[in-house]
Amino acid sequence: MSSDDTAPSPSSPSDSDRDAAPQYVLPLVVHLEKTAPPARTDALRTAARAVLTILADERSTGEGEWAGAMRDWEDARIRKVVRRARGAEWRKAAALPGITVTDGSAEVRVYPPIPLDGWPKELAKLQVSGTDLDDPEPPAAPDRDGPVLWLNPELEMSAGKTMAQVGHGAQLAWWELSDTERKAWREAGFPLSVATATPERWRELITSGLPVVRDAGFTEIAPGPTVVAEGGLRLCPLPGARVGR
Repeated sequence: MSSDDTAPSPSSPSDSDRDAAPQYVLPLVVHLEKTAPPARTDALRTAARAVLTILADERSTGEGEWAGAMRDWEDARIRKVVRRARGAEWRKAAALPGITVTDGSAEVRVYPPIPLDGWPKELAKLQVSGTDLDDPEPPAAPDRDGPVLWLNPELEMSAGKTMAQVGHGAQLAWWELSDTERKAWREAGFPLSVATATPERWRELITSGLPVVRDAGFTEIAPGPTVVAEGGLRLCPLPGARVGR
């Protein structure tokens, strides 16, 4: 399962400026044992929460030890790569500096950004394709107290690709919030939902003024919108019209 995806940076520089900057990537590794794979929706939600967790970590801001790498990453294309690990590979990956986030049946570890050609050997050898995930039962309805990351119903993406896309959606939502709103969401544990929109609702969402992830089309799918982030009733208020339900 893999993804090498980009999202716009908060300052929205031109593509040429982003491409000219040194390129970094945010690695995410999903714990995937053969006998107990996570549910797909759990993995998607956990990946999004992992991105938020490292964005909010004190090591990523100010003079923190990861802050320089985070700034370099955001100055270029916002790349995220999802890999998978099990057994000894997972234990070695978990020993590297980073943050592990668990949600439901899923466990995802996120690492500070690294240069595109600077992967640690413990992560470089991890597989990036060959396995997908399913939901053994229909996912629960989104909890509207928190934000919802709505997936484009017209797209078929691997689990890794989708994990990167919802990570982008969570990051766009984070950038829209005030410090007070970020603090409230962080202290609540970054609750959020991931769901696939109906075709009718998707058409409403992408014209609502809410944050939209637009994939660059480098892998799996053609360029276009993949995720819309809708704010919650209690946490993570976002600009744009609330779409009728």
